[in-house]
Amino acid sequence: MKILCVSLLVALLANTGAAFSFRQMKTRRSNTDLDMTTDSRREFFTKSVAAAGLGSGVLLAPTPSNAVGGMDKVNSKLRGYGLPLVAKPPNGFTPLLEVWGRGKNRFPLLVQFCHPVTWVVTTPSNDSNGEDGTVQAGEYAKGDTATFFVYEAPGHVDNLASQGKPLYQEVLQKAISQKGSNIYQDFKVTKVVPQTGPEYEGRDYVICDFKYQLLTGAGFEVDRKGVAAITSSGPAIEVLWCASTALRYKKTEEDLRFIASSFRVFSEGINFEGQLLNYDL
Repeated sequence: MKILCVSLLVALLANTGAAFSFRQMKTRRSNTDLDMTTDSRREFFTKSVAAAGLGSGVLLAPTPSNAVGGMDKVNSKLRGYGLPLVAKPPNGFTPLLEVWGRGKNRFPLLVQFCHPVTWVVTTPSNDSNGEDGTVQAGEYAKGDTATFFVYEAPGHVDNLASQGKPLYQEVLQKAISQKGSNIYQDFKVTKVVPQTGPEYEGRDYVICDFKYQLLTGAGFEVDRKGVAAITSSGPAIEVLWCASTALRYKKTEEDLRFIASSFRVFSEGINFEGQLLNYDL
């Protein structure tokens, strides 16, 4: 089986929730004398990726999920839960519905958001030890991702919209650094907008714009920008953070904002019977 080295490195970055664009590269200073005037950026990047790929072994892209998708199926499930139905999304988008927390090591949450139909969806994996992973959708080769994150440390937070930027910044930094705190720098929340529209039905949601610099294992610094939706349902704070490279953000911003605005999480009053896994039986 032949796997291009470029795809391998992209898959690695996708697992951090922050894949990158091929044209958004800046090398860190090193003792290596690279003649960027004679090599094109494409040639330079190809050489670097080849070296990184050979050194890191075979990497696989995320496996497609079994999440409920499509208007009819999602609304059928929502109707069964007694929840509001999803309105028809813009052309090119589709809703998904997934239970995060089927395993014995987590508490269950019903996660809902829309994503482009061309994006690959991944969901948590479960075995006898519990659940691992998260709900994520993305076009990983271009660095566009939407990733669900649960921050349990603060517990449930009432009046989330009035908590202020320091809490939102803390939550988002935790979200982007699940693989380690040394993979990013210069993180900043640039805008905060509490959501009060009737579509939120009185639930607290906050939309945050943010930016940061991704530090890759291959020695690159990649500027990324994004928008996130934050809420608190059940005993934690939940986030859907959507990002792309800064170079692509002008093109992707409208889509990422729609994805974030479509994010909903439900826990209270939801009957998860038949949805949870019990490996002790």
